[in-house]
Amino acid sequence: MAKVSGTAIVKSLFASLLNGESSFVPRIAISGVRHSHHKAHDLVEEHDRQHDVEEVRIPVPYGEIAGKWWGPRNVRPIVALHGWQDNAGTFDRLIPLLPKHMSFLALDLPGHGLSSRIPDGMTYHSLDNTFVLFHVMREYRWKKLSLMGHSMGSILCFLFAATFPAKVDLYIGIDALKPHIADADKFPGRLEKRLPQALLADARNREKSEPPSYPYEQLIERLHLGTNKSVTREAAPFLLHRNTRKSTLHPDQYYFTRDSRLKHSIGLGWDQAINLEFAKRIVLPYLFIKAKHSPYYEDKKYFNECVDVIKQHNPQFELEFVDSTHHLHLTEPEKVAPIINPFLEKHWKEERIQ
Repeated sequence: MAKVSGTAIVKSLFASLLNGESSFVPRIAISGVRHSHHKAHDLVEEHDRQHDVEEVRIPVPYGEIAGKWWGPRNVRPIVALHGWQDNAGTFDRLIPLLPKHMSFLALDLPGHGLSSRIPDGMTYHSLDNTFVLFHVMREYRWKKLSLMGHSMGSILCFLFAATFPAKVDLYIGIDALKPHIADADKFPGRLEKRLPQALLADARNREKSEPPSYPYEQLIERLHLGTNKSVTREAAPFLLHRNTRKSTLHPDQYYFTRDSRLKHSIGLGWDQAINLEFAKRIVLPYLFIKAKHSPYYEDKKYFNECVDVIKQHNPQFELEFVDSTHHLHLTEPEKVAPIINPFLEKHWKEERIQ
């Protein structure tokens, strides 16, 4: 293999960051780039400046919810929610490919990205995140929401749209349709394992000690491998930008800032019959995009049952499959945008705000 200079590697990486390209050659090169954090950080910020992205903060009782507002500020945005342990940066490569006259507000959910953590002594639960959407509506005095979500964020959108259908005018879900069904005989054992782990993580948080830190190129590799390679190395900086901080103990190393309690969060644990009742209530314009090379995280029959019920009750439901992996909207947005854009052009209605 020909030897590639560190400068050439960095330039190639940053070109792919700014241009939204999904290819980066050579793929192994990132591990050879030393001290590239600052440049990657600066390039992600330059990407935001090019697209006129505004950082916003929304007050909540325990701190604030951080977000990124894309597009016109006088148009009610589509609220975008990320997946488990990700952050608002997950939409950085997709939103620039969506209609420019529309607005998007990508949020960091509690404990993720730049948002506040929940109070000490508590653990994360899926239903709690519905409160975030109410806080957003209250802050901006919106009567309705337009929603887009990936993975955990898509499940949250499903729950909110089904529980409060009069408060949602359209919904785009990516790669997680609904709350997943756990094997009943395994669920008690899962709780037995996760609750003590969450208690330990909470205790570590209160010690205020710095988490383990790594060279930046190792952060990229850990994120890449930790997502079963669905976050590519070249896309990783968009998530790491809001999810890492420079170590005060080890020069040129960085650590993850997301709340470690998130690793041990508890799912809903209810059965399929409840999901199907929720599915009947989503009668608004609804697009769901599933990656062909991503797991279902449950028996596929539960996915199919839910899709059948939605189709029976919602003539505005659209289901599309994409030849990609779980983080398809981040790693291959050029495959996702052509599906979302016609849906938005058909169903999105401009609502002016002050």
